[in-house]
Amino acid sequence: MIEYPPLPTCLVGSYAQPEWLIDKARLGERLPPRVLLHDLWKPSRQDLAEAQNDATLVALHDQHIAGVDIVTDGEMRRESYSNRFANALDGVDIDNPGAAMDRTGKMVPVPRVTGEIRRRDAVEAPFVEFLKSHTDKPIKITLPGPFTMAQQAQNDFYADDGELALAYAAAVNEEVKDLFAAGVDIVQLDEPYVQARPEAAREYAVPAIDRALADADGPTVLHVCFGYGKHVDDKPDGYSFLEELDACVAEEISIECAQPRLKMDLLALLPNKRVHVGVIDLRDTTPETPEVVAERINAALDVIPAERMVIAPDCGMKYLSRDVAFAKLSNMVTGRDLVRAAMS
Repeated sequence: MIEYPPLPTCLVGSYAQPEWLIDKARLGERLPPRVLLHDLWKPSRQDLAEAQNDATLVALHDQHIAGVDIVTDGEMRRESYSNRFANALDGVDIDNPGAAMDRTGKMVPVPRVTGEIRRRDAVEAPFVEFLKSHTDKPIKITLPGPFTMAQQAQNDFYADDGELALAYAAAVNEEVKDLFAAGVDIVQLDEPYVQARPEAAREYAVPAIDRALADADGPTVLHVCFGYGKHVDDKPDGYSFLEELDACVAEEISIECAQPRLKMDLLALLPNKRVHVGVIDLRDTTPETPEVVAERINAALDVIPAERMVIAPDCGMKYLSRDVAFAKLSNMVTGRDLVRAAMS
C-alpha cells in the first residue's frame, strides 16, 4: 500500500506534449481522435519511439520540479487518452474504421469491431521499466475504461454494447494485471462517457468497470469528467452519474470540479472512496494563483476529510502549452502547501 502524504497531488493522466513531438495545432482543431492518426507526430516513424521516451522525461522533469507526489508518464505516446489501447486489440478493423456519435453530437471515425475483442500484447506495461528507472516517486498509469471504449466503437460483432463493454473489460483487466506486475503503483481507468450517457451507464457500466479491475494487485482509480476544457465550454455544476460509482470496486474516484464550479456537497455522494478533486480549470489558460487553489481545496474539505482527498487538475493537460501547464501544476502544489500549513 502507498503511504500518502497529507493531500497528495498528481496529474489526472496526460501532460502537455512538447511542440517538437506532436502537431498540437492540428490536434487542438479536432475532437480527441478515436482512430490512429500517425501523421500528427512530427518525428519520423524511425525516430518516434526515442522522441516519445525523451518527451516522457520532459513530463517527469516538470512533475519533479513542481513537487507532484504521484507521477505519470504524461501519456506522451498517445494521440488521445483512448485510441492507443483501443486500436491495439484483436477484433478491431483499423484499416476500415466505423463511425459513432461523439459526446458533442458529432459523428466521428471510430474503431470498427468485427470480431472477438482480445488483447494481443501488453500496450503500456512494457514502458513501465523505463519510467521507474527515472523516478523514485509512486507511478500512476491510465487506461481507457471499457464502458467508454464501447461507446467509442462501431459494434459489428457483439449482440449489444453491454456485451462489447464486458469484452473490452477482459482486455483491460489483462493490462491492469501486467501493469501492477511491472511495478506500477496505481492504475486509473478513464470513463468520461458514464457522465455523457448515464442511461446506458446504469445498465452496464459498473459491472464492466468491476470486471476490468477484478483482482487488481494495487490501488485503482476511476476518472470521470465532462470532456476536455479545450473542447467543452458550458459544463453543468453536477454529475448525472456519480453516486452509482461509490459501488464500483475502484478505491478512488477522480472528478473535475474547477471549470464546472461543481457543487462541492456532491462529494458526499462518494462516502466510501478517496476522491481526486479537480482544482485546476483547463479551459482557462491563465494559471490559477496558489490562493485560488487553496480556496478550492478548502471548499472540498468542508465536505470530505483530508485523508480521503487527492489534489489534481480537472482532467488531462495535453492541450495546454507546456509553460501554462507547468505554471498551473506548480501553483496547484503551492496552493496545496498553503492548505497543509494552515492545517498544522
